[in-house]
Amino acid sequence: MSPKRTIILGGARSGKSSFAERLAVHYGKSRVYIATAQALDDEMRSRIERHISRRGAGWRTVEAPLDVASTVAKAAAGEVLLLDCATLWLSNHLLAGTDLSAATDGLLSALRACPADVIVVSNEVGFGIVPDTPLGRQFRDAQGRLNQHLAEWAVLAVLVVAGLPLVLKGTLPRDMS
Repeated sequence: MSPKRTIILGGARSGKSSFAERLAVHYGKSRVYIATAQALDDEMRSRIERHISRRGAGWRTVEAPLDVASTVAKAAAGEVLLLDCATLWLSNHLLAGTDLSAATDGLLSALRACPADVIVVSNEVGFGIVPDTPLGRQFRDAQGRLNQHLAEWAVLAVLVVAGLPLVLKGTLPRDMS
């Protein structure tokens, strides 16, 4: 059986991370949380602590604000990886001045080769207004392209709105809808 490949999309505070965590628990395997957030201020530290507390026991956390691809490449077939989130990973690279195309290609190659089940959380940023700065537009465009690539890679694509999952591609496990 091939590994499950899932993308969970949604807006800010949509419930996408909670849904992704429940799905990872449902898969019932050794769970690895790939964290891309960086605790650069007190408010973000508090958010990270809430996420850790909500997840509870049974997770191994790998902090990878930039190098997600090498973490994915080390995964084993008996694991489920939860990458939360591709949006922060992308913005980390954008702010670091990284070649976004090369970083994205590296991540997608690692995901395609990964023997583990993988759930990727990502923000859908295309529902809002056109950003008024060049950096904002560059981010929005890069995020849209990344989400399209991830949706193509995925067997299951879910949009979470107000905590409710809307399946875009594939089929949710029966007790997850």
